[in-house]
Amino acid sequence: MKILSSVLNPFKFVIIAFTCALLFISSAIPAFAIESYQSETTEGTTQLLETQRQTDEVAKSPPPTLKEVQKKSNEGLNEVQGAADIDKMKRPENSQSATSVEDEVKSFLEKVTGNQ
Repeated sequence: MKILSSVLNPFKFVIIAFTCALLFISSAIPAFAIESYQSETTEGTTQLLETQRQTDEVAKSPPPTLKEVQKKSNEGLNEVQGAADIDKMKRPENSQSATSVEDEVKSFLEKVTGNQ
C-alpha cells in the first residue's frame, strides 16, 4: 500500500485538478441548452386550451363511431394530435440523412482505435 501511495503522491494535484474541471464542466453543460429554441409564453397555453376544448366536446357527446375516428385520424398524425407539430416530428420521410446510433458508435470506435 505504501508503494501505491508513493506512486500516486506526485499525481494527486493532477487528479484533483481533473476532478474539479470535470465537476465544473458537467455543471456548466446544461447552460448551453438556454440557446436552444425559446417558445413564446402563450404558445403552450393556446395549444392546451384548444386540446381542453376538444376534450370537453368529446366528453359531452356519445362515443364516436369507427368512421368518425378514422376520418379524424387521417387528418394528421393521429386522432388526438391531428397535424399539430407535424413539421417538428421525426419520421422516415424527413430522416433520410440521419445516422443510426449503431453507425455513430462504430464511427466513434474507429476514431478512437485509429482504424478509419
